[in-house]
Amino acid sequence: MIQRFDRNDRRILTFPAVHPCEGISPATLLDSLITLSQGICTFKSKFFPSQRRNVREMIRQVGILLIFFEEIRDHLPSDRDSIVLCFAELHTTFQKIKFLLDDCMREGAKTWMLMKSHSVASQFQVLVRTVATALDVLPLNSLNVSREIKELVLMVANQAQRAKMELDPEDEEAVKRIILLLNQFENKFQPDPRVIKKFLDYLDITTWAECHKEIKFLEDEINFECSENYEREVPMLSSLVGFLSYCRGILFEDSVYGNTDQSDGTSNLETLSCLNPEDFRCPISLELMTDPVTVSTGQTYDRASIHKWLKSGNLLCPKTGETLQSTELVPNSSLRNLIQQFCADNGISLAKSRKKNRDISRTILPGNPAAAEAIKFLSEFLACRLYFGSDQQKTKAAYEIRLLAKSNIFNRSVLIEAATITALLQMLSSNDPSMQEHSISALLKLSKHSNGKKVIMENRGLNSILGVLKNGLKLESKQIAAAIIFYISSPREYRKLVGENPEVFPALVDLIKHGTSCGKKNAIVAIFGLLLSHRNHERALAAGTVLALVNLLSSSDKVELNTDALAVLATLAERTEGSFVILEASALPVILNQLQNTTSRAGKEYCVSILLSLCVNSGAEVLAALVREKALMPLLYSLLTEGTSQAKKRTRSLIKILQRFCETSTSRLVSEVPQEQFIDVR
Repeated sequence: MIQRFDRNDRRILTFPAVHPCEGISPATLLDSLITLSQGICTFKSKFFPSQRRNVREMIRQVGILLIFFEEIRDHLPSDRDSIVLCFAELHTTFQKIKFLLDDCMREGAKTWMLMKSHSVASQFQVLVRTVATALDVLPLNSLNVSREIKELVLMVANQAQRAKMELDPEDEEAVKRIILLLNQFENKFQPDPRVIKKFLDYLDITTWAECHKEIKFLEDEINFECSENYEREVPMLSSLVGFLSYCRGILFEDSVYGNTDQSDGTSNLETLSCLNPEDFRCPISLELMTDPVTVSTGQTYDRASIHKWLKSGNLLCPKTGETLQSTELVPNSSLRNLIQQFCADNGISLAKSRKKNRDISRTILPGNPAAAEAIKFLSEFLACRLYFGSDQQKTKAAYEIRLLAKSNIFNRSVLIEAATITALLQMLSSNDPSMQEHSISALLKLSKHSNGKKVIMENRGLNSILGVLKNGLKLESKQIAAAIIFYISSPREYRKLVGENPEVFPALVDLIKHGTSCGKKNAIVAIFGLLLSHRNHERALAAGTVLALVNLLSSSDKVELNTDALAVLATLAERTEGSFVILEASALPVILNQLQNTTSRAGKEYCVSILLSLCVNSGAEVLAALVREKALMPLLYSLLTEGTSQAKKRTRSLIKILQRFCETSTSRLVSEVPQEQFIDVR
């Protein structure tokens, strides 16, 4: 029970030790203490990047006590209360020692543990003093052990009482070196690479992969600090992220890279969703707005995002580029109510969206001046590699951009200012699958920034992206291209331009037919976004969108994918020509099957919307077919009691239309569908 000491989910420098329960037998406690001591002694052969002297001293003392524990295992003393009190305290302390040793050699935490070295040394001091206190109550004279063992225990007790677990001079020198490097960055001066390498060698950070792990750990710490609204450490963490990103991109340029971060790899590529209408997204963060406010230019942003923008000294409207006449933020209550209703209808947690928005909006500003300058130096270096480097260097630079821009708005803006987009667009025509994939992935991240969309469109990047969408060397590259189409067409002025390109809709439809599940989903959502412009409806119909979606619904068992397909069909069905094409594709049985079997609440609502539009736009033929479906009415009535408010409204309208049709039908049709099915809902 008390031998499970490891806590895989434990945050660094926390020590959730478990105190032995009352009434535990001395033998059980001693066995567990021996096991724990043996585990601590195994650290003797391992490498510690920092705290080496304190670690050696702590392991030495525990090793001596282990000899004592094993000596008395077979003949425990009669004075059991004192021995249990001592062993229980040692057991709790040894758990904390093991946690601290784990942290000192934790993967990815070398840099942070060095920066916390004063605090860590103090923690060693506290623990060694606790060992001394526990040994004070040990009834050593009543123990049946040899004189040599007693002398060893007394020696440990005395040394623990007097020990000074201080900062290692070499650690102190390394801390001074990294602070000097960060100050140089902050003063816009690029440090000597030899000095940086000396620091990295001290911590044994010698490869791209090790440097990347350090960055990931620090970013996780930043996310945790921000999620807990405890941001005292964020500036230092951010400066280290900027510094190590610089090292990863420049000093480890020739190292083997990639495949260490599955969250950014092809196994988990970004997928889009139709569930967030574009007008509900903040133009800065591209996330669902939770507190929309309007600025003097008439544009609406999420309060957290625009507040960060203004706080950084920007007095231009992010979307229009116009000078703001006032920094006053006017709450957009109408839009906020719409978003709240949308979230309620589609089962979206507004609280989770608010937390996510805060996380992304905080990256509008750099976390630290040193980090900002390091990223600027790195961005200029990567841009040079994109334009003038070898093919290998270009591919590596594109991958670095992909990582830097993944979830940081400031990094995106700096990379865009460094003119990386034009070079990345040129690289899309490469015959190297890796170069093309990393380039298109980097462009995806940059296309989420308002300036990124502008640069792509102004440099005729749409044609290059379409080239990948149609003829990409990897399916993953094609699906990323579809996601970019979605992002660059989110502004109204670009939505029209993208839709007017005769190759866009055919290419997206082809991806629906032949792409991966992720590719199909991205293509569907890109079409959904384009349909926000009514002029694009005809183009979507002409490209065969309806037939491709109907065939997908007939064969797919993926609920989210089917829901997005239904969302597009519901949008197209709103117009008469769309309803006609849907009926022509024999979609009615497929829609009815989805209504009956889908587990998605939004999917059922889309089905009702489609049926309602078909009835309104196509008339008696559709009504007659629906009336003959005896299972339809019970489904509709269930939505009246279980559905969302929007679903109830549309369902009620559909039922009334069907009732009215039955009342005016021929007697032959009435006899086929008994009237008792229809309950008056008026």
